[in-house]
Amino acid sequence: MKNVIGIGSALVDILTRIDDDSILEELNIPKGSMQLVNEKSSALIGEKLSKYESSMAPGGSAANTIHALAKMGIESGFVSFVGNDEIGRFFEESMNSVGVKPLLSHSDTASGTARTIISRDAERTFATNLGASMELNESVITEDLFSNWDYCYVEGYLIANKPVFKKTIETAKKRGCEVILDLASYNVVEENREFLNELLPQINIIFANEEEAKSLTMMSAEESLHYIADKVDIAVVKVGKKGSLIKRGNEVVSIGCNDVKVVDTTGAGDMYAAGFLYGLINGYDLQRCGTIGNLLAESIIQVIGAKMDESNWEEFKKNLKN
Repeated sequence: MKNVIGIGSALVDILTRIDDDSILEELNIPKGSMQLVNEKSSALIGEKLSKYESSMAPGGSAANTIHALAKMGIESGFVSFVGNDEIGRFFEESMNSVGVKPLLSHSDTASGTARTIISRDAERTFATNLGASMELNESVITEDLFSNWDYCYVEGYLIANKPVFKKTIETAKKRGCEVILDLASYNVVEENREFLNELLPQINIIFANEEEAKSLTMMSAEESLHYIADKVDIAVVKVGKKGSLIKRGNEVVSIGCNDVKVVDTTGAGDMYAAGFLYGLINGYDLQRCGTIGNLLAESIIQVIGAKMDESNWEEFKKNLKN
């Protein structure tokens, strides 16, 4: 069976539910976006949110997907940097616990955190301090790193370090890995549109939500699907409550959504990617791949954070067999 190595930020999510979006305006963070902040700003945001209850969970976009793939029995590895601190140990133990091969380097810099602010409508907004993750550098990205891996999963947030982002894609391709990219956030795409469009022909599979796709192509979701699919092997555009659109060659598939109670959308895209790739690795057709991706995404939006407990996983696996 094929396997997946992921590359991205090793973060711990600090999840906070708010009852009034005006606090986002106070913090000057656009709702639904991902903003990079330094350690001092992260602490100030923490102070502003201190009146609300918070919880911790291992996170990071690619790390979430890799964690879920391992949970489903797919051989997985993850490359990043963590600090020699409690948060770094928490992250590493979480990945180890589900069988991920943690290809982690350690640093004296504090581990990265993502303050995940959850609005009443379940939309999530991120204030991310990359911490030690920022130390991921070109020297780590060697051909040997990709030995014995079939897929390389790259999170769009890695584009904050363009040399590492580009070298990862080029080196993985050179070693024979198929490259998978999740576009991560509409504002990240907007800021790097030209650079991303130049790299598209080197990527095999693209995951994007509607806003990210539009930011990349300046077109509608459906037009974006065709534009992206002309340059990559498989294009996936998620269209919120309407489901997702998938295209490979001339084959186009539309996946609908089920009516579920949305508690928190954190990790929905990461879980969709994990479910889709699980199906692809198992040789399922695109309809089945998208259905599994959707099922896992629907499972995660019914809980707080991007990780499910064992009872939720059992429920998902039961539904997977139906």
